[in-house]
Amino acid sequence: MTRIKAAVCHAFTEPLSIEEVELRAPQAGEVEVTLEAVAICHSDISFAEGAWGGPLPAVYGHEAAGRVSATGAGVTAFAHGDRVVVTLLRSCGDCIPCASGRAALCETPRAALGPISSPGDEAPLYQGMHCGAFAERVVVDESQIVTVGEAVPPDAAALLACGVITGVGAVVNAAKMRPGQDAVVIGAGGVGLNAIQGARIAGARRVVAVDLSEEKLAMARDFGATDTVLATGEAPWDEAREKIGRGADAVLVTVGVAPAYDAAPRYLAPGGTVVMIGLPHTGAMSTYEPVTLASLGQGMIGSKMGDVVIRRDIPWMVDLYEQGRLKLDELVSGRWPLERINEAIADTRTGGARRNVILF
Repeated sequence: MTRIKAAVCHAFTEPLSIEEVELRAPQAGEVEVTLEAVAICHSDISFAEGAWGGPLPAVYGHEAAGRVSATGAGVTAFAHGDRVVVTLLRSCGDCIPCASGRAALCETPRAALGPISSPGDEAPLYQGMHCGAFAERVVVDESQIVTVGEAVPPDAAALLACGVITGVGAVVNAAKMRPGQDAVVIGAGGVGLNAIQGARIAGARRVVAVDLSEEKLAMARDFGATDTVLATGEAPWDEAREKIGRGADAVLVTVGVAPAYDAAPRYLAPGGTVVMIGLPHTGAMSTYEPVTLASLGQGMIGSKMGDVVIRRDIPWMVDLYEQGRLKLDELVSGRWPLERINEAIADTRTGGARRNVILF
């Protein structure tokens, strides 16, 4: 067992506790990664707030990058020193979703406890989202990591584990946007900015960003939004339609609030699709008028983690970054040590941060 520092959640809504925990060695099919960076995703905050329940105490964090420091039996695709991205997407490769190219929906159950434990304490310590990356090292299944090489710095590489693949993937894999189509992106936070640049990369004619913040809308233009709409008006969908000249072929909801889902179908063109990305808290309800969707041939679909295949899509995105076509460095709004993670979380809660990153 190896002693490492980690940020542990002992009670929902309470500050995380920086303490030493024990990490076992990787077993068959597992890899140990010594982390260089982990970003703070709103999903981590929601888990720590108890939005979706789950066992405690737990170590959250799932958007990470680092170097392989040990491998378990049977691991041949990774070597000591490889820089990798660590994702929460653990796939068995055998169930129907995995065999259908939708590894994000893997049906094989996984134990929540994982490889971490509290020193000298018989109480369990849970590996949040199968990563537990608010820690100096992690041990994860080899299916969760992808080699990214040296061209991407660690703070930018970490973002490829969730926010980037979720936003870009939702456009390319879920919405299946084609050149000349029009997109509306509701929410210009971390995932929203990536959906915007995903639509730009996919060749969208118009990309309209919708948000409650003028500051975020200005940022959205830097990432490829052709138009912006302040959502504080009475009918922002009418303004978006005016800017496009019609409804949108795809409306990507990147914020986890029910009112955004209530409004989303109003932005659609006939035959358009709402792509549901943001995760509201358990129990939050949304309403819409189904006759409109049915009569206009519209649809609503969910997109988990951008429906990515990580060993296909992450190398593609690294290549786009190297070409200057995918912004990663610009997404990092703050860099913090692990000891100040609660400050970084508080800053993220304000809504102004693109992505705060913990550097080790």
